[in-house]
Amino acid sequence: MKNNDTCPLEQVTSCREVPEHHDPVDAAGAPFQPGQVVDGRFRVVEILSRSGMATIFKAEDLQHDNQLVALKVPHLEYESDPNFYSRFQREERIGLELRHPSILKFIRAENKSRPYIVTEYLKGCTLEHLLRAMRPLPEKDALKIAGLLCEALQAMHDHGVIHRDVKPQNVMICCDGTLRLMDLGLARDNRARRITRLGNSTSMGTPDYMAPEQVSGKRVDKRTDIYNVGALLYEMLTGVVPFRDDNPWAALNARLTGDPEAPRRLNPELTAQAEEIVLRALQREPASRYQSASAMKDEIDHVNHVRVTGLASRLQAPALWKPRLFERPWALATAMLAPLLGAILLVSFLLIRRHAGVP
Repeated sequence: MKNNDTCPLEQVTSCREVPEHHDPVDAAGAPFQPGQVVDGRFRVVEILSRSGMATIFKAEDLQHDNQLVALKVPHLEYESDPNFYSRFQREERIGLELRHPSILKFIRAENKSRPYIVTEYLKGCTLEHLLRAMRPLPEKDALKIAGLLCEALQAMHDHGVIHRDVKPQNVMICCDGTLRLMDLGLARDNRARRITRLGNSTSMGTPDYMAPEQVSGKRVDKRTDIYNVGALLYEMLTGVVPFRDDNPWAALNARLTGDPEAPRRLNPELTAQAEEIVLRALQREPASRYQSASAMKDEIDHVNHVRVTGLASRLQAPALWKPRLFERPWALATAMLAPLLGAILLVSFLLIRRHAGVP
């Protein structure tokens, strides 16, 4: 039997025997190709994923018995961007400093021919992939995953680091029964404000999981991560994100002006205690949320003793979204067509004058 200290997801039914999965990626145009050796140390095996800013490869570390690692390589057009390069350097520096079993492990590499980050290779699938196959998750499983994320975040907060982008794509469920919080690309280090503010506003994040202060561009702190975890826990327990709307402006406005639908209305099988935990984490005002990740973790670990305060009965419906002028489709269409219409009128006027013989 496995030791639960090293395999914390051992008893999580939905995470047993998870597959090793990553979506197929087209290798065309990638900075490295399978078989290529990078800096005499890393032999590329395959491409794992590609985002708008970077490509991630599986590789063998030739200096350490061909141990599998992951290489995160920014696209060439971003390497010359000082702001992006600063953020990329910060991500590596923060990752090398953090050491926790539920945070992705970064590996130091010297004498690099181009910017890239080396991390441990994780065999498993993301929480996003798991939720594609099963949603909602059983309450016990969802709470266990959220509790492990709280542990990881508390370790980050103790080092003065805020993640700012907790979402299913950034959580890896590993085949060995462990979990990792990944992607420190938006992480903010409060110990180095001059560096972290370069080209990186507080409004960064992923819309479905962003806290109100991220949406409005206000200062973020560790309670912002707690809101992000609350949004993720809401999705695991109900099968949907807290604020759903085909119009992204309306969805963002909803989290600024109101509360999400009560989780037990979407999933009646939930306990009142689990609902209380989620809604406390999703309070619009940071002062009303859990004040630390460890405080949220403590309630998750003792869910049967959580005091139900009736948050679900005091939810406020979001205010009706009224688009500003630049967000209205007709205004945008008018702004785009105005120069063309003006040119047509001018040409027509000149042709009429010429036809009439007016000098």
